[in-house]
Amino acid sequence: MDLESVTDELYQLLPQDFTAARNERAARARTAGDHELAARIKELRRPTLSAWASNLLVRQQSEKVQPLIGLGEGLRQAHQQLDGGQLRELGRQQHALVGALAREARKLAEAAGQSVGEAAQHEIEATLHAVLADPRAAEQWAAGRLARPLNAPVGFDGAVQTTVPSPGTPPTPTGRAAKPEKRPQPRTQTRSRAEEREQRRQIDRARKAAEAAETAEKKASALEAEQREAEWAGDRADSARVEAEERVSELARELKAAQRQQKDARARARTARDTAKAAEQAAKSARRKASAAREAAERPATRSSS
Repeated sequence: MDLESVTDELYQLLPQDFTAARNERAARARTAGDHELAARIKELRRPTLSAWASNLLVRQQSEKVQPLIGLGEGLRQAHQQLDGGQLRELGRQQHALVGALAREARKLAEAAGQSVGEAAQHEIEATLHAVLADPRAAEQWAAGRLARPLNAPVGFDGAVQTTVPSPGTPPTPTGRAAKPEKRPQPRTQTRSRAEEREQRRQIDRARKAAEAAETAEKKASALEAEQREAEWAGDRADSARVEAEERVSELARELKAAQRQQKDARARARTARDTAKAAEQAAKSARRKASAAREAAERPATRSSS
């Protein structure tokens, strides 16, 4: 038994079966004397429903792993090069592929008897977006051992739209200064002010959205911390239960052995009492015979003297 094989085995199980199986493997390693392996097995966390469904997708639909990873590489390269046409095309592929894979993960989970709600569905989609955005997230997902859903960097999903120039928008002049207008027209000034107001509104909305995202992230982190603490408490309780059960089994074995020893001692005592009683009876019989022999010996002597 080694950590790699145990980890791979555990993350194939249904979420509700994970903790008991993990504790059993840890107890087995501890019994075998490998306390370090037992401790590392105990550190493995039970997967959430969405993480388990994402793992299930990787394990049962492995042929769909590389297309998503390849799409992510293309998206990141297009973002770096600010290739508008490529971004638009890859963006369409991104939403189509993420939606299809998320639905496939949900179907696989439900076929295994696990109902996936809307919240878990969104977490599966967030994990797939993270795979597109981050090579490290892609590596974690492809291993099929997620314990928690992954999150893409803030703004990645919308970057496809925000970084793509609108069709027909002229490029920004470079290498030479734009000629100033001799006499700005009032209509042009009005349009510029309207554009500035709209830009300020967009910036304000973006700022508020970022603040809301940060608040939601902090709240989610706090809830995840509470969930982890509850799981750790449950794990500690499970460990205490397993140790108590092992101790009860050990005491039961000791009690059974003591009862056998007590039974044997009682049998030996009965045998000893029976032997002592037989010896006592034999001694009495011998004394009677000796007394009779003495009496028989004395009777002839008495006759001769008379």
